[in-house]
Amino acid sequence: MDHDTMRRATAEFFGTFWLTFGGCGAAILSAAFPELGIGFLGVALAFGLTVLTMAYAVGHISGGHFNPAVTLGLWSAQRCANRHVLPYIVAQVAGALLAAGVLYSIASGKPGWVPNGFAANGYGELSPGRYSLAACLVTEVLTTFFFLVIIVGTTSKGAATGFAGIPIGFALVLIHLVSIPVTNTSVNPARSTGPALIAGGDHVGQLWLFWLAPIVGAMAAGAMARWLYEPADVVDTRVIEKGSAI
Repeated sequence: MDHDTMRRATAEFFGTFWLTFGGCGAAILSAAFPELGIGFLGVALAFGLTVLTMAYAVGHISGGHFNPAVTLGLWSAQRCANRHVLPYIVAQVAGALLAAGVLYSIASGKPGWVPNGFAANGYGELSPGRYSLAACLVTEVLTTFFFLVIIVGTTSKGAATGFAGIPIGFALVLIHLVSIPVTNTSVNPARSTGPALIAGGDHVGQLWLFWLAPIVGAMAAGAMARWLYEPADVVDTRVIEKGSAI
């Protein structure tokens, strides 16, 4: 692996670690804290803020994907080089796994704590609202589709340079506000994998949906972007351009 790819993969590792630690950590540690929890709104904001902050921290290095579905969606849109796809996904999954492990070590320090669902995603009996497999599939495909449309649109020629992290972060907040009751919100296979492996049992058995659905939605959006945006706009997508003022 060359130096540039290593730097990019490292940025993706840290970005996905922060997303999983911050977002899932808010759900596990703070959402229902005795008497004063942050609730769905707080968790949704936490996920959005992780993307927003890391987009500005390392987005200029790797493009700020932090999500295998985003990487594959941008590859489908011809905005991610072939050589970056596998290193990015490996780094993203590794970052999410480490974050889930760190969260477990913190949460288990509380007397009497049990992992329960550990912020994992699920359908049917494992859905927060007991939504069906079909409902969860549609939700994940649709929300990831629009997430990629927002990413591609806000990083295209003509969009405000250097500000893409803001609408992308708020898009993730909105997605969580809509879909937490349905699937606990994935739109990110890496984020789903770490908590599922800690939760174990049926959560691992249902993990396939939270790889399949986000990837299908993202790649469909990427394919549409190749038609919607001018060919001259199809470049290596960066959430924050090099040298942009913040």
